[in-house]
Amino acid sequence: MKIIGLTGGIACGKSTVSTIIKSLGAKILDADAMAHELMQPKQPLWNLYVSHWGESILKQPGGTLDRRAIGAIVFGDPAERQWLDSAAHPILLAEVQRRLAALEQQHAEVAVLDVPLLFESGWDRIADEIWVTSVSEDIQLQRLMARNGWTESEARARIDAQMPLTEKRARADVIIDNSGTLDELRHQVIHAFQNAKEDFRPQCRMKQR
Repeated sequence: MKIIGLTGGIACGKSTVSTIIKSLGAKILDADAMAHELMQPKQPLWNLYVSHWGESILKQPGGTLDRRAIGAIVFGDPAERQWLDSAAHPILLAEVQRRLAALEQQHAEVAVLDVPLLFESGWDRIADEIWVTSVSEDIQLQRLMARNGWTESEARARIDAQMPLTEKRARADVIIDNSGTLDELRHQVIHAFQNAKEDFRPQCRMKQR
């Protein structure tokens, strides 16, 4: 099974690329969706956060996590953000590895790790090939402001909080340029996906021999 690590800057269209790849038959492991599942009441991340911060981070009734309250804590205190990353990543990684093993047992051909912080978390080491979805700085800023209703300073702060796109592009095996139309994006993704499968099949045949 080939593993593609998919990442990109905020508002660069990574989710759209993921949707296109899924339509081509790849199995998608969405890190954000996975984290959301693990943050439901009594699940591993829920237990971790409540143990650390107490019940003040819970919404009542229901006991679900107040993500806004958690965000205020971790973005207001670098030490808390560091704790969150160091404590949550092993739990997420264990779940990713479990799901990858299950897909391999099902003889899936391609799995895609859809991870916003692929490089920052070190999960790029799991992947056979890295795809980075990218746009120009101006387009990224304008799309983020339009999508989230943020001011320019708010949008720039979110962009600056991530690894620079230039560095992500430098570490990519495949760069998907999402500056054009949806049809142009789809054409790029189909071409890259076909190449990824063809590059991997000879390796599989060699292993079988």
